[in-house]
Amino acid sequence: MFYREAGQFKTSYDADSQIFPIRQDRIGVALMLALAFVLVPLVATPYVFSAILIPFLIFSLAALGLNILMGYAGQVSLGSAAFMAVGAFASYNFVLRIPGIPLLVAFVLGGLCAAAVGILFGLPSVRIRGFYLAASTLATQFFVVWCLTKIPWLTNYSSSGVITAQKLEMFGYAFDSPTAKYLLVLCIVLVLALAAKNMVRCSIGRSWMAIRDMDVAAEVIGFRPVRTKLTAFAISSFYCGVAGALYAYAYLGTVEPEAYNLDLSFRILFMVMIGGMGSILGSFLGAGFIILLPIFLNQFAHGFGLPMSVASNLESMVFGALIIFFLIVEPQGLARLWQIGKEKLRLWPFPH
Repeated sequence: MFYREAGQFKTSYDADSQIFPIRQDRIGVALMLALAFVLVPLVATPYVFSAILIPFLIFSLAALGLNILMGYAGQVSLGSAAFMAVGAFASYNFVLRIPGIPLLVAFVLGGLCAAAVGILFGLPSVRIRGFYLAASTLATQFFVVWCLTKIPWLTNYSSSGVITAQKLEMFGYAFDSPTAKYLLVLCIVLVLALAAKNMVRCSIGRSWMAIRDMDVAAEVIGFRPVRTKLTAFAISSFYCGVAGALYAYAYLGTVEPEAYNLDLSFRILFMVMIGGMGSILGSFLGAGFIILLPIFLNQFAHGFGLPMSVASNLESMVFGALIIFFLIVEPQGLARLWQIGKEKLRLWPFPH
């Protein structure tokens, strides 16, 4: 009774194909947006903004980009952090070398640069797949970090390779407070998430899923594997590039190659695996889980008087155990658990 489509009649194709066709979904999304835009800025502390909410949104965007590639297109990638680095350093150089360029335009151009790199390193997907494709995308990680450390022009000839991001200013307003940065990141992530939701429902999303399920059959019925795979790599890298720029400007405040190391790529991969592959919601659930779990573990270790070294090892062990658990018990992640809950609500109070 709580979550049922009964009585919600659609009288046009547009109404039936809207992004949230069920009334309960529209109400739920509206309440979540009201909570995020109105209530959270009123009650959250600067620590919550800087340490939890802003990184959660940024990593959700990066996980969403990887989910487009892995969950919907079925292509493996271990270079998400490299594409984030390309977006961050490209945005920095656009702002530095083009006077007066709007920062939002620099973010978009940084994402396009990441998309170009993604297409370049996505070319092996035309011929290889699986583990070999993962190994080829892993080369992206080392190659991009090597370029950023060996080409001083990219870091404005900084001796340490660490550069300070420019002030976060847009439309004549300086986003210098944690609340302002949170609202800016929230708006960007919301727009890109809705765009991804629409993409996976249209022809390009159907072509990704056809290639993912059976590429030979997809080619037989008219899909072009090369264009489909490279499009997935480009859009995925664009999302990761924008996330990398936000990571530098709204979270770290600095831009350095080591901030986008292989460990970051694996963290984003874990977000997708735990949240659920092939799910927009799963990207946010996985990011929230990975962001909040270390905080809970640190509080747990502090409450029992455990040293920080033990807490760090405990975090790694819990992550590994959770990955194994989800791969065995629920490969589709937290998003699948949410879907099961909605299906039970459709049948309540009748027996299942």
